[in-house]
Amino acid sequence: GTPFQIRVWSALMRIPRGRLLSYRQLAALLGMPAAPRSVGSAIAANTLGYLVPCHRLIRADGDAGEFRWGSERKLAMLAWEAS
Repeated sequence: GTPFQIRVWSALMRIPRGRLLSYRQLAALLGMPAAPRSVGSAIAANTLGYLVPCHRLIRADGDAGEFRWGSERKLAMLAWEAS
């Protein structure tokens, strides 16, 4: 990945299991509060599934949002982590 993607993916790996953040919250944690779309693009480029836990990001309105491997899988992963 690009240096920016790696920075985003590294931040994702620091989100505790069972915790959710919005794209905007992650962008703010990276010091880029106006860049949630750029963060979303970096997350969409993740090909390592559960290892880089992009499933822990949701939309600001609480919707689970898109997921490379399908929404059903994302919701299942979130439910498993929440239990």
